[in-house]
Amino acid sequence: MKEPVYKRILLKLSGEALAGKQGTGINTAVIKQIAVDVAEAYKAGVQMGIVIGGGNIYRGVAASAEGMDRASADYMGMLATCINALALQDALEKEGVPTRVQTAIEMAEIAEPYIRRKAIRHLEKERIVIFGAGTGNPFFTTDTAASLRAMEIGAQVIMKATKVDGIYDKDPNKHSDAVKFEKISYIDVLNRGLQVMDSTAISMCMDNKLPIITFDLTQPGNILKAVQGENIGTLVH
Repeated sequence: MKEPVYKRILLKLSGEALAGKQGTGINTAVIKQIAVDVAEAYKAGVQMGIVIGGGNIYRGVAASAEGMDRASADYMGMLATCINALALQDALEKEGVPTRVQTAIEMAEIAEPYIRRKAIRHLEKERIVIFGAGTGNPFFTTDTAASLRAMEIGAQVIMKATKVDGIYDKDPNKHSDAVKFEKISYIDVLNRGLQVMDSTAISMCMDNKLPIITFDLTQPGNILKAVQGENIGTLVH
């Protein structure tokens, strides 16, 4: 088996990824497949933090567009990410991977509070850490939370798992002539307005020189390929 090129990564999963074809809620077959893929990479010797979104359950941005107070809507979204985090923890432990959930909003009965040193200690003890509740602040996305947590735990790369196999100059589902980028700079992503992560998350990565790899989560085995350095998506650097 190929040696992983990264020792410590931050995997960003969208909430929608857990919903599968049904679009909302949690699809048990999909979450099992994700857990199998994560377990493969884990068993290759990679330390992994995971940040998970909540869009399959609740989208704060959508609710605030319909007139709800943005802060309240965002807090509800943070709670949605915690539901996903617990579901993923359960799926990972069924694959034999020790997992801890840490949340940015305290809920002591079901998860640990986010404590940076404790999170790093878990990683060193070969546990996967899932970070729930985003940054704990409204107006910040889970993409921004992923950038922040990646820097805090000293990850070498953010791996953003999506439904497409990288970054294109336009939506490949709508345009047959869309061109895929093998590599692209942070500033190009921002200037072109490409929907990789939101601009706050991208600029944080740019300021701290943290590379981002986007790849297709729906292909089984892709997480392992990504940590082994195979060219399966787009590198933002």
